[in-house]
Amino acid sequence: MKRRYKIIIKGKVQGVGFRFSAQALANKLNLTGFVKNLHNQSLLIQIEGDDESVNKFIDWCTIGPLFAVIDEVISEEQDLMDYQTFEIKR
Repeated sequence: MKRRYKIIIKGKVQGVGFRFSAQALANKLNLTGFVKNLHNQSLLIQIEGDDESVNKFIDWCTIGPLFAVIDEVISEEQDLMDYQTFEIKR
C-alpha cells in the first residue's frame, strides 16, 4: 500500500548534506516527494511510497547523514499527492 508522510526534522540538519543524502536514499528506496530547508533551520520532507520503504526512510531520518545532529523528528501521514520524482527544493 502506498503512503505519504510529512516529516519535520529539527536539529543541526542544514549544511551537513542532509538534503542530498535524503534524495539518494529516497531514490534507492524508490520513494518520491521532496526535501526543503525551512527558515527556522529545520527540514521539511514529503515522502511517498510503499510501507516498508517509507518506514526505512523515516527510521533513517532519526540518524541522518554524518555530522547531522537530530533533536526531533515529527512525522504525520497525509493524503497521497502522486509525486513522480524526489526533488531537492530551494
